[in-house]
Amino acid sequence: MDLLRAYSDDQNPNSPASSSSSPESSPPRLLPPKSAAPQVDDTMLALTVAKNRSAMTRPIDPTQHLVDFNPTYDQLWAPIYGPSHPYAKDGLAQGMRNHKLGFVEDAAIEPFIFDEQYNTFQNYGYAADPSASAGYNYVGDLTALQKNDAVSVYNIPQHEQKKRKIEKRKENEEDGDEAEMVDPEEVANPASEAWLMKNRKSPWAGKKEGPPVELTEEQKKYAEEYAKKKGEEKGAGDKGEAVVEKTTFHGKEERDYQGRSWIAQPKDAKASNDHCYIPKRLVHTWSGHTKGVNAIRFFPNSGHLILSAGLDTKCKIWDVSNTGKCMRTYMGHSKAVRDICFSNDGSKFLSAGYDKNIKYWDTETGQVISTFSTGKVPYVVKLNPDDDKQNVLLAGMSDKKIVQWDMNEGKITQEYDQHLGAVNTITFVDNNRRFVTSSDDKSLRVWEFGIPVVIKYISEPHMHSMPSISLHPNSNWLAAQSMDNQILIYSTREKFQLNKKKRFAGHVVAGYACQVNFSPDGRFVFSGDGEGRCWFWDWKSCKVFRTLKCHEGVCIGAAWHPLEQSKVATCGWDGLIKYWD
Repeated sequence: MDLLRAYSDDQNPNSPASSSSSPESSPPRLLPPKSAAPQVDDTMLALTVAKNRSAMTRPIDPTQHLVDFNPTYDQLWAPIYGPSHPYAKDGLAQGMRNHKLGFVEDAAIEPFIFDEQYNTFQNYGYAADPSASAGYNYVGDLTALQKNDAVSVYNIPQHEQKKRKIEKRKENEEDGDEAEMVDPEEVANPASEAWLMKNRKSPWAGKKEGPPVELTEEQKKYAEEYAKKKGEEKGAGDKGEAVVEKTTFHGKEERDYQGRSWIAQPKDAKASNDHCYIPKRLVHTWSGHTKGVNAIRFFPNSGHLILSAGLDTKCKIWDVSNTGKCMRTYMGHSKAVRDICFSNDGSKFLSAGYDKNIKYWDTETGQVISTFSTGKVPYVVKLNPDDDKQNVLLAGMSDKKIVQWDMNEGKITQEYDQHLGAVNTITFVDNNRRFVTSSDDKSLRVWEFGIPVVIKYISEPHMHSMPSISLHPNSNWLAAQSMDNQILIYSTREKFQLNKKKRFAGHVVAGYACQVNFSPDGRFVFSGDGEGRCWFWDWKSCKVFRTLKCHEGVCIGAAWHPLEQSKVATCGWDGLIKYWD
């Protein structure tokens, strides 16, 4: 060691050891311990352990189909996480979206379990918490929970079951003892208390039929006359062709998780049509009718559904705002459907068919509430727009009459009989106090509602038949589709004068009842034509603004969305309904 130190001192003269060569003057030196075991690289082992630990804590990718480890319950039912998408406003990628507001998870619960917990809560005041991962969490009255030992209505304790059985046995024994004590003659006598006890029934039970009583000759004669009279009345009232009404629901479910009906108006629907624009492109096509479509109507106020009347005898209602699919089909006519009309709230609608029937439908369930017929073909049906007169139905018939029904009583309350040809249109004006009708006799007639006397008769030698009339949004003007390929404008004031300065032309509609309409802000007039085009005119200048080639064949109907500012639906005899934006 001394030699080593001396060697070190020779090499490094500046070292502290050079000043003294004694062993006491140098500091103690510790040598590192040496191991005989071979060196092992444990990097991969550490990475594997870390991967397993992170796998147990990281969320599962909802799009992957294979999981290479055993996830926990909390991992499987954890909400979906992930980085926010750079181009999606709510952070969800397009593939993960199944609703316009984002991603909606379906929650499944067995009907029996739901009924059990619902009835338990109604009876005892507590129920199992469905959102808890463990099944021991409860909501509601915890005092009643401890008192009843967390029992449900379907799990009656054993002692309670025994108690009920004993009580039932006692009741049966008492009834048997009473029956032995009662005299059989009293039981047979309907005036006795014993007969009442034996034959006691719920007050809602049907009447018990007694033995058939022989009718006298006078009664038989009266019954025959009455039956004959009723048969005549029935035959007179039911001249339309009888058809079995059917309906088919095509949606996913009729009520959502909150119990809202499929026809419920969306809460977020707001009007943005204070300034309307002409549509430019096709955004959707509804195809489902096997023949042409005669008329389309948007759902009142919201326009989230659209109803169509087909030449294939069916009415269909389509979703506009979400899925764009057919929601329900109404089958109740044996011939083509001519006209349809919604009630003010959209919960019901009328359909008029060439089978001479007018049917009043429930929009939600598809049930026919009532059927009306006079034995003639109805060409137009209208409900009185007043909220307190929604039970009043007006129908223009092929026998020159306008018939008014009270749908609550099912009776004809008025007939307006002045026209000389089939009635084509009915349009309410002047705060629904009057209505204007047009007919094949090439005239317009104005009526006071409820009074069958014409207050204004418009007929000129140059006039043609007007199969469609629409009211301007400001209620001051009527647009009438004339069969000489022009749209005429009439005032709705006292004189109902023709406005000679406004005339919309260019389209070809001769021979077709193409419907004319206005945009919600009143700036545009639009109509289909016989060549499949939809024409848009500017209301002020009366110039053609734009034409769209919409259908092969006739474009018979067009309607502007009540809330959207540039959405228009058209229908044609090619069986399609098209949605333009």
